[in-house]
Amino acid sequence: MDFTLNETQRLIQQTARHYAERVIAPQAAAIDEEERFPADILKGLADMGLMAVNVPESLGGSQAGAVAYVLAMIEVARACASTAVTMAVTNMVGEVIARFGTPEQRERCCPRLASGEWLAGAFALSEPEAGSDPGALRTTARRDGDAWVLDGSKQWITSGAYAGVLVVWARTGDQAAYPGTRGISCFLVEQATPGLRIGRAEDKMGIRGSNTVGLHFEECRVPETALLGELHGGFKIAMMALDGGRIGISAQALGIARAALEESVRYAKDRKQFGRPIGDNQAIQWKLAEMQTSIDAAYLLALRAAWMKDHAVPFSREAAMAKMFSTEAAVQICNHAVQIHGGYGYIRDFPAERHLRDVRVSMIYEGTSEIQRVVIARSMLS
Repeated sequence: MDFTLNETQRLIQQTARHYAERVIAPQAAAIDEEERFPADILKGLADMGLMAVNVPESLGGSQAGAVAYVLAMIEVARACASTAVTMAVTNMVGEVIARFGTPEQRERCCPRLASGEWLAGAFALSEPEAGSDPGALRTTARRDGDAWVLDGSKQWITSGAYAGVLVVWARTGDQAAYPGTRGISCFLVEQATPGLRIGRAEDKMGIRGSNTVGLHFEECRVPETALLGELHGGFKIAMMALDGGRIGISAQALGIARAALEESVRYAKDRKQFGRPIGDNQAIQWKLAEMQTSIDAAYLLALRAAWMKDHAVPFSREAAMAKMFSTEAAVQICNHAVQIHGGYGYIRDFPAERHLRDVRVSMIYEGTSEIQRVVIARSMLS
């Protein structure tokens, strides 16, 4: 397993880093403060091919692979976590459609997501009563002539108010005949479809520039061609998508952690107490050493999972390990960063407090840390 970057991967990394430092980072604090959906930034990312990194070139994507996607995600998250999560979900949606869609679905949706004509895609699986347990899903889809009619609600949907297309999971089989996850199917629902109502935006602790809403389907009619993949085969699609998505969230957490560490190192050099920089104190040095070691370990776990995905090797366990370790390490790193900054870490004049607010959700979405442990343990015991 060789993690030496090839020319394409280096180019993707450098392109993302340059844009993130020049365009995204200067706006990050304002995006957070104003809860502003960064439409202009997302269009810029699309213009550089970063909204469809692992989508085939024939569908408008970069076809650069999962490792390149990890590298790009780290750079964008290092500048702005809100932008990064929108980028992550849009990439995931594009990959799902490219893999499971019909030729017509792929050709309609993927180029629009890749180009920024559609600013984002949305992944609508979670519901008010079905978060970690998709078998409790209640949204239904019933056949009515040559259409499907969706009824139900979704919760915590990233980019739901801005997505050009939403990948929506609904129960198509009778629960008695198809218990648990067996009767779930997947549908493509475009924005402004009659019967789709966007709920209020959530008032969140962090990633406040990322749009998070509930969705409500009331006699929402979509054509029979909106079915993505096989009838009753939606759970498999969701799990395969989440495997790749967990690599992306691992990279997002890594980017936030790197930003927190870089700011901590600068502060430790500049801040003086008792007549010398606080970085001279062993207590600070030990924190910095632990932070750097955790980041390097998380980076290697993320790259391993991405490399396996690129080489078509089963990677569910490795993605779960990367997601669990990276997110938990990043939360601890950002907490250390606030502690190193002292009182200044608790005020908005310094980014440390934003990084801690932003990173906390990474242990929850795309599968909680507890669910990752279940995935890992089951793979060990099977």
